[in-house]
Amino acid sequence: MGNILKNRHKDTAFIAAFIIASLVLIIIPTGFERDIYINATGAKAEILSCDDRGIIQTGLFRTGDQRCSVRILSGEHEGLEMDGINLLSGSLKEDKVFVPGDIAWVLIERDESGTPIFINLIDYYRIGIEWILVGIFAIVLILFAGIRGIRMILSFIFAFLMIWKLLIPSILKGMNPLFMCAFSLLLMTLVTLPMVSGVNRRSLAAILGSLLSMFMTVGLSVFTTWLLRIHGSVLEQSEALLYCGFIHLDLTSLFSGVVCLSAGGAVMDLSIDVSAAMWEVREHSEGIGSRELFQSAMEVGRAGVGTQITTLLLAYMGSFLTLMMVYMAQATPVMNLFTSKAIAAEILQTLVGAAGIVMVTPLTALMGLLLFPSRKG
Repeated sequence: MGNILKNRHKDTAFIAAFIIASLVLIIIPTGFERDIYINATGAKAEILSCDDRGIIQTGLFRTGDQRCSVRILSGEHEGLEMDGINLLSGSLKEDKVFVPGDIAWVLIERDESGTPIFINLIDYYRIGIEWILVGIFAIVLILFAGIRGIRMILSFIFAFLMIWKLLIPSILKGMNPLFMCAFSLLLMTLVTLPMVSGVNRRSLAAILGSLLSMFMTVGLSVFTTWLLRIHGSVLEQSEALLYCGFIHLDLTSLFSGVVCLSAGGAVMDLSIDVSAAMWEVREHSEGIGSRELFQSAMEVGRAGVGTQITTLLLAYMGSFLTLMMVYMAQATPVMNLFTSKAIAAEILQTLVGAAGIVMVTPLTALMGLLLFPSRKG
């Protein structure tokens, strides 16, 4: 009973510290809050009517502009009815064509006196639906996992805050991307595992196993990136950062950091599975020795590695599926495919991530042996 109360006190203290840390992350500025749209404000608006005569259709693509009459639904100009413009660039990815009744997010340009003079239609307003999806996800998770589900949601929020408030601003301000990715992953590991599994030796073993595996993954990522001569420009929108004035960014270092960051979740997942399994086997097997405990942990790890690696492979292949379809549609030779920078980068991410997942099982098992003394004899 005393141990249970002690663990509850530890968990309570940890959660309190976690909430304080999250609030600090929410409050602190990123340093990039400057408003580049000095005389503009965003608002929700309803499309009342549309004039499509300015749209030029060329095959699948549309260029030109669409004129729409809109009614502002939020902000200081709520109720204002005014014409707006929807610019089309010929990109299926970026362009949208509105119809009456659509709800859009718009940018209201104003003159020096604050009078609206121009409305630019940015995109469909999706925030309401997104919040509904978040709510459904949270309810399902809590119904399934109870209190632990709430902890999972909190750890998810913390991870997002870490990336948005610490990782991204620090890299933009000139800190080494690889170091910051590794440091952020370390902090997320230290917070996520105890938050999900409690403040106990199981979490500690998983943390140590995860961190050792991640440090090895960092080294492997840097080495293979150099070996395959992968430039960080393969990352989505990375070159746009250079054109925005961040010429100092080391994109290749950023790529190596992203590889480790992407595999971090799977590594943490498997580490806590192995650690929890070791603990349960030890608790329910009075006569088990260290060798048998280690073998049990390895068997659990082997069972999880296969699915985790497949999950990693499918995630990476899914993001580049259309690129591979283009190669096939153009009858590109297989050798050309595997020597392309983009595909080589995906292969690197998959294999380095898989290596981290493979390494975490024995490392966590070894940490478990140190932290969970055998109960044999």
